[in-house]
Amino acid sequence: MSEKMASKANLVNLDAMIAREDFLVKADNDMSFESIQNIAMRDMAMLTGLLRKPDFQRETNHWTPEQVVSLLESFVTGDLIPSVILWKSSYIFVIDGGHRLSVLRAWKEDDYGDGLISQSFFGGNISEEQKKIANKTRKLVNETVGQWDEIEKKIQNPNSMSQDETRRLTNIYVRALQIQWVKGDAEKAETSFFNINKKGTPLDEVEELLLRNRKKPISIAARAIIRAGKGHKYWSSFSEDKVKKIEEKSLKLSSALFSPDVNSKIKTLDLPLGGSRGVRVALDILIELISIAITRSNKYQNELTNQIDDQSGEETYLALEKTLKLINWITGNDKGSLGLHPVIYFYNSSGRHINPMFLGTLLVIAKQLKFNNKNFFRELTSIRSSLEKTLIENKQLISSLVNRESHKKRVIFYSEFLGSMIDLLLEKSKKSKNSSLNDEEIISLSHFEGDVLTGSRLTRGKKISESTKHTVFIKTALTSALVCPICNGYIDSSKSISYDHKIRVKDGGVGSIANTQITHPYCNMSIKN
Repeated sequence: MSEKMASKANLVNLDAMIAREDFLVKADNDMSFESIQNIAMRDMAMLTGLLRKPDFQRETNHWTPEQVVSLLESFVTGDLIPSVILWKSSYIFVIDGGHRLSVLRAWKEDDYGDGLISQSFFGGNISEEQKKIANKTRKLVNETVGQWDEIEKKIQNPNSMSQDETRRLTNIYVRALQIQWVKGDAEKAETSFFNINKKGTPLDEVEELLLRNRKKPISIAARAIIRAGKGHKYWSSFSEDKVKKIEEKSLKLSSALFSPDVNSKIKTLDLPLGGSRGVRVALDILIELISIAITRSNKYQNELTNQIDDQSGEETYLALEKTLKLINWITGNDKGSLGLHPVIYFYNSSGRHINPMFLGTLLVIAKQLKFNNKNFFRELTSIRSSLEKTLIENKQLISSLVNRESHKKRVIFYSEFLGSMIDLLLEKSKKSKNSSLNDEEIISLSHFEGDVLTGSRLTRGKKISESTKHTVFIKTALTSALVCPICNGYIDSSKSISYDHKIRVKDGGVGSIANTQITHPYCNMSIKN
Protein backbone atom coordinates (compact mmCIF):
# COMPACT_ATOMS: atom_id res chain seq x y z
CA MET A 1 0.00 0.00 0.00
CA SER A 2 1.48 3.36 -1.00
CA GLU A 3 0.50 6.27 1.19
CA LYS A 4 2.37 8.87 -0.83
CA MET A 5 -0.50 9.36 -3.24
CA ALA A 6 -3.09 9.85 -0.50
CA SER A 7 -4.83 13.20 -0.64
CA LYS A 8 -4.58 15.03 2.66
CA ALA A 9 -8.21 16.07 2.32
CA ASN A 10 -9.51 12.54 1.73
CA LEU A 11 -8.03 10.33 4.44
CA VAL A 12 -9.79 7.79 6.65
CA ASN A 13 -9.18 8.22 10.37
CA LEU A 14 -8.72 4.77 11.94
CA ASP A 15 -6.73 5.99 14.93
CA ALA A 16 -9.23 4.60 17.44
CA MET A 17 -8.92 1.01 16.21
CA ILE A 18 -5.72 0.20 18.13
CA ALA A 19 -4.96 1.88 21.46
CA ARG A 20 -1.59 3.47 22.26
CA GLU A 21 0.78 2.71 25.10
CA ASP A 22 4.22 3.80 26.26
CA PHE A 23 6.96 1.41 25.13
CA LEU A 24 8.52 1.61 28.58
CA VAL A 25 5.68 -0.01 30.50
CA LYS A 26 6.88 -2.90 32.65
CA ALA A 27 7.90 -5.78 30.38
CA ASP A 28 6.36 -9.22 30.66
CA ASN A 29 8.05 -11.73 28.42
CA ASP A 30 6.31 -14.86 29.66
CA MET A 31 4.59 -15.33 26.30
CA SER A 32 6.93 -16.96 23.79
CA PHE A 33 7.44 -15.31 20.42
CA GLU A 34 6.23 -18.41 18.63
CA SER A 35 2.87 -18.55 20.40
CA ILE A 36 1.15 -16.33 17.80
CA GLN A 37 2.18 -16.69 14.18
CA ASN A 38 -0.75 -15.04 12.44
CA ILE A 39 -3.84 -12.92 13.03
CA ALA A 40 -7.18 -13.89 11.48
CA MET A 41 -10.48 -12.02 11.49
CA ARG A 42 -11.82 -14.52 14.01
CA ASP A 43 -9.01 -13.47 16.40
CA MET A 44 -9.74 -9.74 16.19
CA ALA A 45 -12.06 -9.49 19.19
CA MET A 46 -9.60 -11.27 21.47
CA LEU A 47 -6.39 -9.64 20.23
CA THR A 48 -7.48 -6.01 20.09
CA GLY A 49 -7.38 -5.96 23.90
CA LEU A 50 -3.70 -6.93 23.76
CA LEU A 51 -2.59 -4.97 20.69
CA ARG A 52 -1.06 -1.54 21.18
CA LYS A 53 0.56 1.08 18.99
CA PRO A 54 3.72 2.68 20.40
CA ASP A 55 2.89 6.09 21.84
CA PHE A 56 5.18 7.63 19.23
CA GLN A 57 3.42 5.94 16.29
CA ARG A 58 1.91 8.44 13.87
CA GLU A 59 -1.86 8.71 13.69
CA THR A 60 -3.56 5.98 11.70
CA ASN A 61 -5.06 8.38 9.18
CA HIS A 62 -2.91 8.10 6.07
CA TRP A 63 -5.04 5.94 3.77
CA THR A 64 -7.79 6.96 1.37
CA PRO A 65 -11.12 5.09 1.19
CA GLU A 66 -9.84 3.44 -1.99
CA GLN A 67 -6.73 2.15 -0.22
CA VAL A 68 -8.87 0.70 2.57
CA VAL A 69 -11.01 -1.14 0.01
CA SER A 70 -7.93 -2.32 -1.88
CA LEU A 71 -6.49 -3.97 1.24
CA LEU A 72 -9.80 -5.68 2.03
CA GLU A 73 -10.09 -6.91 -1.57
CA SER A 74 -6.60 -8.39 -1.32
CA PHE A 75 -7.54 -9.97 1.99
CA VAL A 76 -10.76 -11.65 0.80
CA THR A 77 -9.27 -12.86 -2.51
CA GLY A 78 -6.16 -14.34 -0.91
CA ASP A 79 -3.66 -11.96 -2.53
CA LEU A 80 -0.30 -11.45 -0.87
CA ILE A 81 -0.34 -8.96 2.02
CA PRO A 82 2.95 -8.10 3.78
CA SER A 83 3.45 -9.50 7.27
CA VAL A 84 2.82 -7.31 10.28
CA ILE A 85 5.74 -6.79 12.65
CA LEU A 86 5.10 -7.00 16.39
CA TRP A 87 7.07 -6.70 19.61
CA LYS A 88 6.04 -8.38 22.88
CA SER A 89 6.19 -6.56 26.20
CA SER A 90 3.34 -6.11 28.67
CA TYR A 91 1.28 -5.64 25.52
CA ILE A 92 1.79 -6.68 21.92
CA PHE A 93 3.11 -3.58 20.16
CA VAL A 94 2.60 -3.04 16.43
CA ILE A 95 5.93 -1.99 14.95
CA ASP A 96 4.76 -2.16 11.32
CA GLY A 97 1.31 -2.90 9.94
CA GLY A 98 -0.82 -0.58 12.05
CA HIS A 99 -2.91 0.52 9.07
CA ARG A 100 -3.47 -3.08 7.92
CA LEU A 101 -4.64 -4.27 11.32
CA SER A 102 -6.73 -1.13 11.85
CA VAL A 103 -8.51 -1.65 8.52
CA LEU A 104 -9.42 -5.22 9.51
CA ARG A 105 -10.79 -4.10 12.85
CA ALA A 106 -12.66 -1.21 11.22
CA TRP A 107 -14.26 -3.73 8.86
CA LYS A 108 -15.25 -5.97 11.75
CA GLU A 109 -16.65 -3.10 13.84
CA ASP A 110 -18.11 -1.12 10.91
CA ASP A 111 -16.22 1.88 12.27
CA TYR A 112 -14.29 3.94 9.75
CA GLY A 113 -13.78 6.94 12.02
CA ASP A 114 -17.37 7.65 13.05
CA GLY A 115 -18.57 4.52 14.90
CA LEU A 116 -18.98 3.80 18.60
CA ILE A 117 -15.28 3.07 19.19
CA SER A 118 -14.22 6.28 17.42
CA GLN A 119 -16.91 8.32 19.17
CA SER A 120 -15.61 7.14 22.53
CA PHE A 121 -11.96 7.62 21.58
CA PHE A 122 -12.43 11.17 20.30
CA GLY A 123 -14.90 12.12 23.02
CA GLY A 124 -17.54 12.90 20.41
CA ASN A 125 -15.23 15.50 18.84
CA ILE A 126 -15.43 14.22 15.26
CA SER A 127 -15.40 16.72 12.40
CA GLU A 128 -17.98 16.71 9.62
CA GLU A 129 -15.13 16.04 7.18
CA GLN A 130 -14.14 12.89 9.10
CA LYS A 131 -17.76 11.69 9.17
CA LYS A 132 -18.15 12.31 5.45
CA ILE A 133 -15.02 10.28 4.62
CA ALA A 134 -16.12 7.50 6.98
CA ASN A 135 -19.49 7.22 5.23
CA LYS A 136 -17.81 7.18 1.83
CA THR A 137 -15.48 4.40 2.99
CA ARG A 138 -18.32 2.34 4.46
CA LYS A 139 -20.30 2.59 1.23
CA LEU A 140 -17.30 1.54 -0.89
CA VAL A 141 -16.49 -1.39 1.42
CA ASN A 142 -20.06 -2.65 1.51
CA GLU A 143 -20.39 -2.42 -2.27
CA THR A 144 -17.04 -4.08 -2.97
CA VAL A 145 -16.34 -6.75 -0.33
CA GLY A 146 -19.48 -6.68 1.78
CA GLN A 147 -20.22 -5.89 5.42
CA TRP A 148 -18.44 -8.14 7.93
CA ASP A 149 -21.58 -8.64 10.04
CA GLU A 150 -23.39 -10.07 7.01
CA ILE A 151 -20.52 -12.45 6.28
CA GLU A 152 -20.55 -13.71 9.90
CA LYS A 153 -24.31 -14.26 9.82
CA LYS A 154 -24.02 -16.35 6.66
CA ILE A 155 -21.17 -18.43 8.11
CA GLN A 156 -23.28 -19.16 11.19
CA ASN A 157 -26.11 -20.34 8.92
CA PRO A 158 -24.31 -22.41 6.23
CA ASN A 159 -27.52 -24.10 5.05
CA SER A 160 -28.57 -20.83 3.43
CA MET A 161 -25.55 -20.83 1.09
CA SER A 162 -24.26 -22.85 -1.82
CA GLN A 163 -21.10 -24.95 -1.37
CA ASP A 164 -19.04 -22.46 -3.38
CA GLU A 165 -20.20 -19.52 -1.27
CA THR A 166 -19.67 -21.49 1.95
CA ARG A 167 -16.11 -22.29 0.85
CA ARG A 168 -15.41 -18.66 -0.12
CA LEU A 169 -16.74 -17.18 3.13
CA THR A 170 -14.97 -19.80 5.25
CA ASN A 171 -11.69 -18.91 3.55
CA ILE A 172 -12.30 -15.24 4.39
CA TYR A 173 -13.10 -16.15 8.00
CA VAL A 174 -9.88 -18.11 8.52
CA ARG A 175 -7.63 -15.94 6.33
CA ALA A 176 -4.83 -14.48 8.43
CA LEU A 177 -2.04 -11.93 8.30
CA GLN A 178 1.39 -13.40 8.96
CA ILE A 179 3.40 -12.10 11.92
CA GLN A 180 7.10 -11.35 12.30
CA TRP A 181 8.47 -10.65 15.77
CA VAL A 182 11.10 -8.14 16.87
CA LYS A 183 13.29 -9.64 19.59
CA GLY A 184 14.98 -7.35 22.09
CA ASP A 185 14.24 -4.52 24.50
CA ALA A 186 12.27 -1.30 24.04
CA GLU A 187 15.26 0.51 22.54
CA LYS A 188 15.68 -2.23 19.92
CA ALA A 189 11.96 -2.08 19.10
CA GLU A 190 12.02 1.71 18.70
CA THR A 191 15.09 1.52 16.47
CA SER A 192 13.29 -1.10 14.36
CA PHE A 193 10.29 1.21 14.01
CA PHE A 194 12.30 4.15 12.67
CA ASN A 195 14.40 1.92 10.39
CA ILE A 196 11.26 0.35 8.89
CA ASN A 197 9.66 3.75 8.35
CA LYS A 198 12.68 5.02 6.42
CA LYS A 199 11.88 2.40 3.79
CA GLY A 200 8.72 1.95 1.75
CA THR A 201 6.40 4.68 3.03
CA PRO A 202 8.62 7.05 5.01
CA LEU A 203 7.47 9.39 7.75
CA ASP A 204 6.92 12.90 6.46
CA GLU A 205 8.91 15.75 7.97
CA VAL A 206 6.26 16.86 10.47
CA GLU A 207 5.55 13.29 11.62
CA GLU A 208 9.19 12.53 12.26
CA LEU A 209 9.67 15.85 14.06
CA LEU A 210 6.76 15.06 16.39
CA LEU A 211 7.77 11.45 16.97
CA ARG A 212 11.40 12.15 17.79
CA ASN A 213 10.38 15.01 20.12
CA ARG A 214 7.20 13.43 21.42
CA LYS A 215 7.78 14.16 25.12
CA LYS A 216 8.52 17.85 24.61
CA PRO A 217 5.97 20.54 25.55
CA ILE A 218 5.23 21.77 22.02
CA SER A 219 4.59 18.25 20.70
CA ILE A 220 2.28 17.35 23.58
CA ALA A 221 0.45 20.69 23.36
CA ALA A 222 -0.05 20.40 19.58
CA ARG A 223 -1.50 16.90 19.90
CA ALA A 224 -3.77 18.05 22.73
CA ILE A 225 -5.16 20.96 20.71
CA ILE A 226 -5.76 18.98 17.52
CA ARG A 227 -8.14 16.64 19.35
CA ALA A 228 -9.53 19.22 21.79
CA GLY A 229 -8.06 17.30 24.73
CA LYS A 230 -9.58 14.01 23.56
CA GLY A 231 -8.19 10.94 21.77
CA HIS A 232 -5.00 9.33 23.04
CA LYS A 233 -3.78 11.30 26.05
CA TYR A 234 -0.09 11.92 25.43
CA TRP A 235 -0.21 13.92 28.68
CA SER A 236 -1.71 11.15 30.85
CA SER A 237 1.51 10.64 32.88
CA PHE A 238 1.16 14.11 34.43
CA SER A 239 -0.68 14.81 37.69
CA GLU A 240 -4.48 14.81 37.65
CA ASP A 241 -4.52 18.58 38.16
CA LYS A 242 -2.16 19.18 35.21
CA VAL A 243 -4.12 16.79 32.98
CA LYS A 244 -7.31 18.71 33.71
CA LYS A 245 -5.69 22.10 33.03
CA ILE A 246 -4.08 20.89 29.80
CA GLU A 247 -7.38 19.51 28.53
CA GLU A 248 -9.27 22.70 29.42
CA LYS A 249 -6.77 24.94 27.59
CA SER A 250 -6.59 22.63 24.57
CA LEU A 251 -10.36 22.57 24.23
CA LYS A 252 -10.48 26.38 24.23
CA LEU A 253 -7.69 26.61 21.66
CA SER A 254 -9.18 23.92 19.44
CA SER A 255 -12.50 25.75 19.39
CA ALA A 256 -10.88 29.16 18.78
CA LEU A 257 -8.69 27.89 15.94
CA PHE A 258 -10.70 25.24 14.11
CA SER A 259 -14.39 26.02 14.61
CA PRO A 260 -16.57 25.86 12.65
CA ASP A 261 -15.63 22.90 10.46
CA VAL A 262 -14.61 23.91 6.95
CA ASN A 263 -17.14 23.03 4.27
CA SER A 264 -15.85 22.34 0.77
CA LYS A 265 -18.45 24.83 -0.53
CA ILE A 266 -18.13 28.25 1.07
CA LYS A 267 -21.56 29.69 1.89
CA THR A 268 -20.65 31.83 4.88
CA LEU A 269 -17.94 34.24 6.01
CA ASP A 270 -17.73 32.33 9.29
CA LEU A 271 -14.48 30.46 8.57
CA PRO A 272 -12.01 29.03 11.13
CA LEU A 273 -8.91 31.06 11.94
CA GLY A 274 -6.57 28.08 11.61
CA GLY A 275 -8.09 26.50 8.52
CA SER A 276 -9.07 22.85 8.25
CA ARG A 277 -8.97 20.52 11.24
CA GLY A 278 -7.26 17.91 9.03
CA VAL A 279 -4.61 16.41 11.29
CA ARG A 280 -1.50 16.51 9.11
CA VAL A 281 -1.83 20.14 8.01
CA ALA A 282 -3.17 21.36 11.35
CA LEU A 283 -0.33 19.79 13.35
CA ASP A 284 2.20 21.61 11.18
CA ILE A 285 0.43 24.91 11.87
CA LEU A 286 0.15 24.19 15.59
CA ILE A 287 3.85 23.40 16.01
CA GLU A 288 4.73 26.78 14.48
CA LEU A 289 1.96 28.65 16.28
CA ILE A 290 2.97 27.37 19.73
CA SER A 291 6.63 28.06 18.95
CA ILE A 292 5.76 31.64 17.97
CA ALA A 293 3.72 32.10 21.16
CA ILE A 294 6.65 30.91 23.29
CA THR A 295 9.54 32.73 21.59
CA ARG A 296 7.73 35.76 20.14
CA SER A 297 10.59 36.13 17.67
CA ASN A 298 11.87 35.02 14.25
CA LYS A 299 13.88 32.31 16.02
CA TYR A 300 10.75 30.24 16.70
CA GLN A 301 11.56 27.52 14.16
CA ASN A 302 14.12 25.75 16.37
CA GLU A 303 12.13 25.99 19.59
CA LEU A 304 10.72 22.44 19.51
CA THR A 305 14.06 20.69 19.02
CA ASN A 306 15.72 22.92 21.62
CA GLN A 307 13.22 22.01 24.34
CA ILE A 308 13.80 19.34 26.97
CA ASP A 309 11.28 16.61 27.78
CA ASP A 310 8.42 17.72 30.01
CA GLN A 311 8.35 15.50 33.09
CA SER A 312 5.65 17.31 35.09
CA GLY A 313 3.35 18.86 32.50
CA GLU A 314 4.10 22.38 33.72
CA GLU A 315 5.88 23.43 30.51
CA THR A 316 3.13 21.93 28.35
CA TYR A 317 0.53 23.88 30.31
CA LEU A 318 2.57 27.10 30.01
CA ALA A 319 2.92 26.56 26.25
CA LEU A 320 -0.86 26.25 25.94
CA GLU A 321 -1.42 29.29 28.17
CA LYS A 322 0.94 31.46 26.11
CA THR A 323 -0.69 30.29 22.89
CA LEU A 324 -4.19 31.06 24.17
CA LYS A 325 -3.10 34.54 25.28
CA LEU A 326 -1.74 35.23 21.80
CA ILE A 327 -4.86 33.90 20.08
CA ASN A 328 -7.06 36.01 22.37
CA TRP A 329 -5.48 39.10 20.82
CA ILE A 330 -6.93 38.27 17.41
CA THR A 331 -10.25 36.61 18.26
CA GLY A 332 -12.77 36.19 21.05
CA ASN A 333 -14.44 38.73 23.29
CA ASP A 334 -11.61 39.58 25.69
CA LYS A 335 -11.15 43.33 26.06
CA GLY A 336 -7.87 43.27 24.14
CA SER A 337 -9.20 41.29 21.18
CA LEU A 338 -8.70 42.92 17.80
CA GLY A 339 -11.29 40.55 16.34
CA LEU A 340 -9.43 40.11 13.04
CA HIS A 341 -11.76 38.75 10.38
CA PRO A 342 -10.21 35.49 9.09
CA VAL A 343 -11.62 35.92 5.56
CA ILE A 344 -9.66 39.16 5.21
CA TYR A 345 -6.45 38.29 7.03
CA PHE A 346 -5.93 34.54 6.60
CA TYR A 347 -7.69 33.40 3.39
CA ASN A 348 -7.10 34.02 -0.30
CA SER A 349 -9.72 35.43 -2.67
CA SER A 350 -11.30 32.01 -3.33
CA GLY A 351 -11.54 31.04 0.34
CA ARG A 352 -8.42 28.91 0.73
CA HIS A 353 -6.59 29.23 4.04
CA ILE A 354 -3.06 30.63 3.63
CA ASN A 355 -0.96 29.31 6.51
CA PRO A 356 1.90 31.87 6.20
CA MET A 357 -0.60 34.74 6.35
CA PHE A 358 -2.14 33.32 9.53
CA LEU A 359 1.15 32.55 11.25
CA GLY A 360 2.88 35.67 9.91
CA THR A 361 0.13 37.91 11.29
CA LEU A 362 0.45 36.25 14.69
CA LEU A 363 4.23 36.66 14.57
CA VAL A 364 3.80 40.42 14.02
CA ILE A 365 1.53 40.64 17.08
CA ALA A 366 3.72 38.35 19.20
CA LYS A 367 6.79 40.52 18.58
CA GLN A 368 4.93 43.65 19.66
CA LEU A 369 3.70 41.93 22.82
CA LYS A 370 7.24 40.80 23.64
CA PHE A 371 8.36 44.43 23.87
CA ASN A 372 5.07 45.56 25.45
CA ASN A 373 4.51 47.95 22.55
CA LYS A 374 0.91 48.92 23.30
CA ASN A 375 1.17 51.89 20.96
CA PHE A 376 1.40 49.46 18.01
CA PHE A 377 -2.20 48.33 18.51
CA ARG A 378 -3.46 51.92 18.62
CA GLU A 379 -1.54 52.70 15.43
CA LEU A 380 -2.83 49.53 13.75
CA THR A 381 -6.39 50.49 14.68
CA SER A 382 -5.90 53.97 13.22
CA ILE A 383 -5.15 52.55 9.75
CA ARG A 384 -7.07 49.28 10.07
CA SER A 385 -9.69 50.08 7.43
CA SER A 386 -6.93 51.06 4.96
CA LEU A 387 -5.00 47.87 5.69
CA GLU A 388 -8.09 45.71 5.22
CA LYS A 389 -8.96 47.49 1.97
CA THR A 390 -5.42 46.76 0.77
CA LEU A 391 -5.66 43.08 1.76
CA ILE A 392 -9.07 42.63 0.12
CA GLU A 393 -8.25 44.39 -3.15
CA ASN A 394 -4.85 42.71 -3.57
CA LYS A 395 -5.41 39.16 -2.32
CA GLN A 396 -4.17 37.49 -5.50
CA LEU A 397 -1.08 39.66 -5.72
CA ILE A 398 -0.23 39.11 -2.05
CA SER A 399 -0.75 35.33 -2.37
CA SER A 400 1.59 35.32 -5.39
CA LEU A 401 4.26 37.18 -3.43
CA VAL A 402 4.00 34.77 -0.50
CA ASN A 403 4.31 31.79 -2.85
CA ARG A 404 7.47 33.22 -4.42
CA GLU A 405 9.31 32.83 -1.13
CA SER A 406 10.75 29.41 -0.23
CA HIS A 407 8.42 27.29 1.91
CA LYS A 408 10.35 27.51 5.19
CA LYS A 409 10.76 31.29 4.94
CA ARG A 410 7.17 32.24 4.08
CA VAL A 411 5.95 32.95 7.61
CA ILE A 412 8.84 35.29 8.44
CA PHE A 413 8.56 36.88 4.98
CA TYR A 414 4.87 37.62 5.44
CA SER A 415 5.42 38.88 8.98
CA GLU A 416 7.97 41.43 7.80
CA PHE A 417 5.94 42.23 4.67
CA LEU A 418 2.78 42.89 6.73
CA GLY A 419 4.79 45.03 9.14
CA SER A 420 6.09 47.07 6.19
CA MET A 421 2.56 47.56 4.83
CA ILE A 422 1.41 48.82 8.23
CA ASP A 423 4.37 51.22 8.46
CA LEU A 424 3.74 52.63 4.96
CA LEU A 425 0.03 53.06 5.63
CA LEU A 426 0.84 54.93 8.85
CA GLU A 427 3.17 57.22 6.90
CA LYS A 428 0.55 57.82 4.19
CA SER A 429 -2.16 58.48 6.78
CA LYS A 430 -0.31 61.63 7.85
CA LYS A 431 -1.19 63.12 4.46
CA SER A 432 -4.44 61.40 3.60
CA LYS A 433 -7.00 59.39 5.56
CA ASN A 434 -8.25 56.00 4.30
CA SER A 435 -5.61 55.58 1.58
CA SER A 436 -4.79 51.97 0.65
CA LEU A 437 -1.67 50.65 -1.11
CA ASN A 438 -1.45 50.09 -4.86
CA ASP A 439 0.24 47.24 -6.77
CA GLU A 440 3.53 49.07 -7.21
CA GLU A 441 3.81 49.93 -3.52
CA ILE A 442 2.98 46.36 -2.47
CA ILE A 443 5.52 44.81 -4.85
CA SER A 444 8.16 47.30 -3.73
CA LEU A 445 7.62 46.33 -0.08
CA SER A 446 8.11 42.65 -0.93
CA HIS A 447 11.67 43.34 -2.19
CA PHE A 448 11.16 40.89 -5.06
CA GLU A 449 12.69 41.80 -8.39
CA GLY A 450 11.32 40.92 -11.82
CA ASP A 451 7.75 40.45 -13.00
CA VAL A 452 5.12 39.37 -10.52
CA LEU A 453 1.95 37.73 -11.80
CA THR A 454 -1.05 39.81 -10.77
CA GLY A 455 -4.75 39.65 -11.46
CA SER A 456 -6.85 36.60 -12.23
CA ARG A 457 -6.37 34.24 -15.11
CA LEU A 458 -8.77 34.64 -18.01
CA THR A 459 -11.37 31.89 -17.81
CA ARG A 460 -12.48 30.53 -21.18
CA GLY A 461 -14.64 27.64 -20.02
CA LYS A 462 -18.42 28.08 -19.87
CA LYS A 463 -18.84 26.30 -16.53
CA ILE A 464 -18.49 28.40 -13.38
CA SER A 465 -15.78 26.80 -11.22
CA GLU A 466 -16.05 26.33 -7.45
CA SER A 467 -13.15 28.74 -7.05
CA THR A 468 -15.03 31.42 -8.99
CA LYS A 469 -18.19 30.81 -6.96
CA HIS A 470 -16.23 31.19 -3.70
CA THR A 471 -14.56 34.39 -4.91
CA VAL A 472 -17.88 35.94 -5.93
CA PHE A 473 -19.56 34.88 -2.68
CA ILE A 474 -16.82 36.35 -0.48
CA LYS A 475 -16.70 39.59 -2.47
CA THR A 476 -20.50 39.97 -2.34
CA ALA A 477 -20.86 38.96 1.31
CA LEU A 478 -18.24 41.48 2.43
CA THR A 479 -20.32 44.32 0.99
CA SER A 480 -22.96 43.70 3.66
CA ALA A 481 -20.70 42.53 6.51
CA LEU A 482 -20.67 44.37 9.84
CA VAL A 483 -18.14 47.19 10.15
CA CYS A 484 -16.86 48.67 13.41
CA PRO A 485 -18.03 52.30 13.73
CA ILE A 486 -14.88 53.21 15.67
CA CYS A 487 -12.14 51.94 13.30
CA ASN A 488 -14.21 51.08 10.18
CA GLY A 489 -12.64 47.61 10.11
CA TYR A 490 -14.69 44.47 9.48
CA ILE A 491 -16.25 42.67 12.46
CA ASP A 492 -16.15 38.87 12.77
CA SER A 493 -19.61 38.78 14.32
CA SER A 494 -19.61 35.03 15.03
CA LYS A 495 -16.44 35.11 17.13
CA SER A 496 -15.57 38.58 18.34
CA ILE A 497 -17.93 41.45 19.16
CA SER A 498 -18.45 44.02 21.87
CA TYR A 499 -21.47 46.19 22.69
CA ASP A 500 -20.52 49.82 23.20
CA HIS A 501 -22.31 52.90 24.54
CA LYS A 502 -22.18 55.50 21.76
CA ILE A 503 -22.33 58.16 24.46
CA ARG A 504 -20.24 56.92 27.37
CA VAL A 505 -21.91 56.25 30.71
CA LYS A 506 -19.69 58.82 32.43
CA ASP A 507 -20.93 61.36 29.88
CA GLY A 508 -24.57 60.54 30.62
CA GLY A 509 -25.12 57.72 28.13
CA VAL A 510 -27.72 55.02 28.84
CA GLY A 511 -28.11 51.40 27.78
CA SER A 512 -30.81 52.02 25.18
CA ILE A 513 -30.99 50.51 21.70
CA ALA A 514 -30.36 53.93 20.21
CA ASN A 515 -27.20 54.35 22.28
CA THR A 516 -25.73 50.88 21.65
CA GLN A 517 -23.39 49.93 18.82
CA ILE A 518 -21.41 46.80 17.88
CA THR A 519 -17.62 47.21 17.83
CA HIS A 520 -14.40 45.26 18.13
CA PRO A 521 -13.61 44.47 21.79
CA TYR A 522 -10.29 46.34 21.53
CA CYS A 523 -11.90 49.41 19.98
CA ASN A 524 -14.51 49.54 22.73
CA MET A 525 -12.21 48.96 25.69
CA SER A 526 -8.94 50.56 24.59
CA ILE A 527 -9.70 53.16 21.91
CA LYS A 528 -13.06 54.50 23.06
CA ASN A 529 -12.03 54.58 26.73
